[in-house]
Amino acid sequence: MVHLRNYLYPRLEFEAKYNIYCTHFDESGRELSVEVAVMLKLQSGTSNSAGSKAPITLLDWYVLPHELILVLERPMPASDLQSYIERRGGSLKESEAKIILKQLVEAAIHLQDEKIFHRDIKLENILIEMCSGAPRVRIIDFGLSCFTETNSNHNTFYGTECHIPPEWLLRYQYSAGPTTVWQLGIVLFECLHKKHFNSSSFIRRTIKINNRLSKDCKDFLKQCFTRDPKELKYSNIVYTKQTVFSNKTIMM
Repeated sequence: MVHLRNYLYPRLEFEAKYNIYCTHFDESGRELSVEVAVMLKLQSGTSNSAGSKAPITLLDWYVLPHELILVLERPMPASDLQSYIERRGGSLKESEAKIILKQLVEAAIHLQDEKIFHRDIKLENILIEMCSGAPRVRIIDFGLSCFTETNSNHNTFYGTECHIPPEWLLRYQYSAGPTTVWQLGIVLFECLHKKHFNSSSFIRRTIKINNRLSKDCKDFLKQCFTRDPKELKYSNIVYTKQTVFSNKTIMM
Protein backbone atom coordinates (compact mmCIF):
# COMPACT_ATOMS: atom_id res chain seq x y z
CA MET A 1 0.00 0.00 0.00
CA VAL A 2 1.46 3.36 -1.03
CA HIS A 3 0.41 6.69 0.46
CA LEU A 4 0.99 9.82 -1.61
CA ARG A 5 1.61 12.34 1.13
CA ASN A 6 1.87 15.88 -0.16
CA TYR A 7 0.34 19.23 0.58
CA LEU A 8 -2.60 18.84 -1.76
CA TYR A 9 -6.13 17.91 -0.81
CA PRO A 10 -7.33 15.16 -1.10
CA ARG A 11 -4.99 12.22 -0.44
CA LEU A 12 -4.72 9.28 -2.84
CA GLU A 13 -4.06 5.73 -1.71
CA PHE A 14 -3.08 3.01 -4.18
CA GLU A 15 -3.46 -0.65 -3.33
CA ALA A 16 -2.55 -3.57 -5.58
CA LYS A 17 -5.50 -5.91 -6.01
CA TYR A 18 -3.49 -8.92 -4.84
CA ASN A 19 -3.04 -7.14 -1.49
CA ILE A 20 -6.80 -6.93 -0.89
CA TYR A 21 -7.29 -9.77 1.57
CA CYS A 22 -11.09 -9.85 1.61
CA THR A 23 -14.13 -8.54 -0.25
CA HIS A 24 -17.68 -7.79 0.83
CA PHE A 25 -21.01 -7.73 -1.01
CA ASP A 26 -23.20 -4.74 -0.18
CA GLU A 27 -27.01 -4.69 -0.13
CA SER A 28 -27.18 -4.05 -3.88
CA GLY A 29 -24.88 -6.98 -4.64
CA ARG A 30 -21.78 -4.95 -5.48
CA GLU A 31 -18.50 -6.63 -4.59
CA LEU A 32 -16.31 -4.17 -2.69
CA SER A 33 -13.03 -4.43 -0.86
CA VAL A 34 -13.74 -4.66 2.86
CA GLU A 35 -11.84 -1.40 3.35
CA VAL A 36 -14.25 0.44 1.04
CA ALA A 37 -17.30 -1.29 2.53
CA VAL A 38 -16.24 -0.42 6.08
CA MET A 39 -15.59 3.23 5.25
CA LEU A 40 -18.93 3.54 3.47
CA LYS A 41 -20.68 2.01 6.49
CA LEU A 42 -18.99 4.52 8.79
CA GLN A 43 -20.21 7.38 6.61
CA SER A 44 -23.78 6.14 6.18
CA GLY A 45 -26.44 7.98 8.13
CA THR A 46 -24.10 10.84 9.03
CA SER A 47 -23.33 14.25 7.67
CA ASN A 48 -21.77 14.16 4.22
CA SER A 49 -19.18 16.76 5.22
CA ALA A 50 -15.66 15.38 5.34
CA GLY A 51 -14.09 15.32 8.78
CA SER A 52 -17.29 15.22 10.83
CA LYS A 53 -16.15 12.07 12.70
CA ALA A 54 -12.88 10.49 13.82
CA PRO A 55 -12.55 7.95 10.97
CA ILE A 56 -11.05 9.53 7.87
CA THR A 57 -13.59 10.14 5.09
CA LEU A 58 -13.61 8.15 1.85
CA LEU A 59 -14.39 10.67 -0.91
CA ASP A 60 -14.35 8.28 -3.87
CA TRP A 61 -12.74 5.09 -5.14
CA TYR A 62 -11.76 3.60 -8.49
CA VAL A 63 -11.34 -0.08 -9.33
CA LEU A 64 -8.73 -0.57 -12.06
CA PRO A 65 -7.60 -3.86 -13.62
CA HIS A 66 -4.67 -4.29 -11.23
CA GLU A 67 -5.21 -1.82 -8.41
CA LEU A 68 -7.70 -0.04 -6.20
CA ILE A 69 -7.42 3.74 -5.85
CA LEU A 70 -8.95 5.41 -2.80
CA VAL A 71 -9.55 9.16 -2.73
CA LEU A 72 -9.42 10.14 0.92
CA GLU A 73 -9.90 13.24 2.99
CA ARG A 74 -6.58 14.80 3.98
CA PRO A 75 -6.85 16.82 7.22
CA MET A 76 -4.63 19.88 7.27
CA PRO A 77 -2.53 20.52 9.25
CA ALA A 78 -2.03 17.03 10.65
CA SER A 79 0.60 14.38 11.31
CA ASP A 80 0.52 10.81 12.50
CA LEU A 81 0.72 10.33 16.25
CA GLN A 82 4.20 8.82 16.10
CA SER A 83 5.61 11.95 14.41
CA TYR A 84 3.60 14.13 16.78
CA ILE A 85 5.23 12.42 19.78
CA GLU A 86 8.72 12.56 18.27
CA ARG A 87 8.43 16.33 17.81
CA ARG A 88 7.68 16.59 21.54
CA GLY A 89 10.82 14.79 22.64
CA GLY A 90 9.65 11.19 22.35
CA SER A 91 6.84 11.17 24.92
CA LEU A 92 3.82 13.19 26.02
CA LYS A 93 2.71 14.51 29.37
CA GLU A 94 -0.22 12.66 30.93
CA SER A 95 -2.35 15.79 30.57
CA GLU A 96 -1.88 15.74 26.78
CA ALA A 97 -2.14 11.96 26.46
CA LYS A 98 -5.53 12.08 28.21
CA ILE A 99 -6.96 14.35 25.49
CA ILE A 100 -5.90 11.88 22.80
CA LEU A 101 -7.03 8.80 24.73
CA LYS A 102 -10.50 10.20 25.39
CA GLN A 103 -11.05 10.72 21.68
CA LEU A 104 -9.63 7.30 20.82
CA VAL A 105 -12.04 5.60 23.21
CA GLU A 106 -14.96 7.53 21.69
CA ALA A 107 -13.80 6.46 18.21
CA ALA A 108 -13.48 2.83 19.36
CA ILE A 109 -17.02 2.90 20.74
CA HIS A 110 -18.27 4.28 17.42
CA LEU A 111 -16.58 1.41 15.57
CA GLN A 112 -17.98 -1.11 18.05
CA ASP A 113 -21.50 0.28 17.62
CA GLU A 114 -21.15 -0.13 13.85
CA LYS A 115 -19.82 -3.70 14.35
CA ILE A 116 -16.48 -2.79 12.79
CA PHE A 117 -13.14 -4.14 14.02
CA HIS A 118 -10.21 -1.96 12.90
CA ARG A 119 -7.62 -4.57 14.02
CA ASP A 120 -4.60 -2.26 13.77
CA ILE A 121 -5.02 0.81 15.99
CA LYS A 122 -1.50 2.13 16.53
CA LEU A 123 0.47 5.39 16.46
CA GLU A 124 1.01 5.29 12.69
CA ASN A 125 -2.72 4.83 12.03
CA ILE A 126 -3.79 7.79 14.15
CA LEU A 127 -3.65 11.31 12.73
CA ILE A 128 -3.50 14.31 15.02
CA GLU A 129 -5.26 17.25 13.42
CA MET A 130 -4.27 20.66 14.80
CA CYS A 131 -6.52 23.12 12.94
CA SER A 132 -8.38 24.03 16.16
CA GLY A 133 -5.26 24.42 18.32
CA ALA A 134 -6.05 21.35 20.44
CA PRO A 135 -5.16 17.86 19.16
CA ARG A 136 -8.03 16.15 17.36
CA VAL A 137 -7.83 12.40 16.69
CA ARG A 138 -8.52 10.92 13.25
CA ILE A 139 -8.38 7.18 12.49
CA ILE A 140 -6.83 6.04 9.20
CA ASP A 141 -5.93 2.85 7.30
CA PHE A 142 -8.91 0.49 7.41
CA GLY A 143 -7.14 -1.95 5.08
CA LEU A 144 -7.16 -4.76 7.68
CA SER A 145 -10.56 -3.97 9.17
CA CYS A 146 -13.59 -6.25 9.07
CA PHE A 147 -17.21 -6.50 10.11
CA THR A 148 -17.70 -8.44 13.32
CA GLU A 149 -20.29 -9.47 15.89
CA THR A 150 -20.04 -9.06 19.65
CA ASN A 151 -17.92 -11.86 21.16
CA SER A 152 -17.07 -13.31 17.73
CA ASN A 153 -13.66 -14.99 17.63
CA HIS A 154 -11.23 -14.51 14.75
CA ASN A 155 -8.89 -17.37 13.87
CA THR A 156 -6.53 -15.62 11.45
CA PHE A 157 -4.40 -12.79 12.79
CA TYR A 158 -4.25 -9.54 10.84
CA GLY A 159 -2.44 -6.58 12.34
CA THR A 160 0.94 -5.50 13.66
CA GLU A 161 2.90 -8.55 14.78
CA CYS A 162 4.58 -6.91 17.76
CA HIS A 163 1.13 -5.86 19.06
CA ILE A 164 -0.39 -9.35 19.03
CA PRO A 165 -3.01 -9.62 21.81
CA PRO A 166 -2.35 -12.20 24.54
CA GLU A 167 -5.44 -14.26 23.71
CA TRP A 168 -3.89 -15.00 20.30
CA LEU A 169 -0.67 -16.13 21.96
CA LEU A 170 -2.67 -18.30 24.37
CA ARG A 171 -5.41 -19.72 22.11
CA TYR A 172 -4.66 -18.65 18.52
CA GLN A 173 -7.88 -16.68 18.39
CA TYR A 174 -8.87 -13.15 19.30
CA SER A 175 -11.96 -10.93 19.45
CA ALA A 176 -12.66 -7.28 18.76
CA GLY A 177 -13.35 -5.94 22.27
CA PRO A 178 -10.31 -7.22 24.21
CA THR A 179 -7.98 -6.67 21.25
CA THR A 180 -9.08 -3.06 20.80
CA VAL A 181 -8.61 -2.40 24.53
CA TRP A 182 -5.14 -3.99 24.34
CA GLN A 183 -4.30 -1.69 21.42
CA LEU A 184 -5.62 1.39 23.25
CA GLY A 185 -3.30 0.46 26.11
CA ILE A 186 -0.38 0.19 23.68
CA VAL A 187 -1.12 3.64 22.26
CA LEU A 188 -1.20 5.16 25.76
CA PHE A 189 1.98 3.27 26.72
CA GLU A 190 3.86 4.57 23.67
CA CYS A 191 2.57 8.10 24.29
CA LEU A 192 4.08 8.07 27.78
CA HIS A 193 7.25 5.99 27.36
CA LYS A 194 10.24 6.69 25.14
CA LYS A 195 10.15 3.14 23.80
CA HIS A 196 8.13 0.92 21.49
CA PHE A 197 5.78 -1.69 22.90
CA ASN A 198 6.17 -5.39 22.14
CA SER A 199 3.50 -7.80 23.36
CA SER A 200 5.82 -10.78 23.80
CA SER A 201 8.39 -8.69 25.68
CA PHE A 202 5.70 -7.23 27.93
CA ILE A 203 4.30 -10.67 28.75
CA ARG A 204 7.84 -11.87 29.54
CA ARG A 205 8.14 -8.77 31.77
CA THR A 206 11.14 -7.37 29.90
CA ILE A 207 9.10 -4.22 29.21
CA LYS A 208 7.55 -2.54 32.23
CA ILE A 209 5.24 0.38 32.93
CA ASN A 210 7.11 3.47 34.13
CA ASN A 211 6.75 3.63 37.89
CA ARG A 212 6.86 7.45 37.77
CA LEU A 213 3.44 7.64 36.14
CA SER A 214 0.46 8.49 38.33
CA LYS A 215 -1.20 5.62 40.17
CA ASP A 216 -4.41 6.02 38.17
CA CYS A 217 -2.53 5.92 34.89
CA LYS A 218 -0.57 2.82 35.91
CA ASP A 219 -3.77 1.11 37.07
CA PHE A 220 -5.47 1.93 33.77
CA LEU A 221 -2.57 0.49 31.75
CA LYS A 222 -2.48 -2.65 33.90
CA GLN A 223 -6.17 -3.23 33.25
CA CYS A 224 -5.69 -2.78 29.50
CA PHE A 225 -2.79 -5.24 29.61
CA THR A 226 -4.53 -8.01 31.56
CA ARG A 227 -3.14 -11.17 29.96
CA ASP A 228 -6.30 -13.29 30.09
CA PRO A 229 -9.22 -11.62 28.27
CA LYS A 230 -11.64 -13.52 30.54
CA GLU A 231 -10.34 -11.37 33.39
CA LEU A 232 -10.35 -8.15 31.37
CA LYS A 233 -12.79 -5.79 33.03
CA TYR A 234 -12.70 -3.49 30.05
CA SER A 235 -13.22 -6.05 27.29
CA ASN A 236 -16.40 -4.09 26.64
CA ILE A 237 -15.06 -0.79 25.33
CA VAL A 238 -17.91 1.09 27.03
CA TYR A 239 -16.37 0.13 30.39
CA THR A 240 -13.11 1.62 29.17
CA LYS A 241 -14.94 4.86 28.43
CA GLN A 242 -16.45 4.92 31.92
CA THR A 243 -12.99 4.43 33.42
CA VAL A 244 -11.43 7.06 31.17
CA PHE A 245 -13.98 9.71 32.02
CA SER A 246 -14.03 8.99 35.75
CA ASN A 247 -10.25 8.86 36.24
CA LYS A 248 -9.37 12.14 37.94
CA THR A 249 -5.63 12.04 37.35
CA ILE A 250 -5.24 11.24 33.67
CA MET A 251 -8.72 11.87 32.37
CA MET A 252 -10.26 14.99 33.87
